[in-house]
Amino acid sequence: MIEFELQDMTCGHCAGMVNRTVKLVDPAAKVEVDVASKKVKIESSEDRAAFAEALTEAGYPPAA
Repeated sequence: MIEFELQDMTCGHCAGMVNRTVKLVDPAAKVEVDVASKKVKIESSEDRAAFAEALTEAGYPPAA
């Protein structure tokens, strides 16, 4: 399980963008987005760095 904290994710639109971004990296990934806690959980065999890079490019850089 990969988990990121996304401080820039603030609304439902953001959550949708995060979900779509994850699916671009791995269409088979299972994604749980929690806007209230600003967290996304991803179940995937893809590398964590690939998701971090894609989310950053989409405008949702993971917190360090």
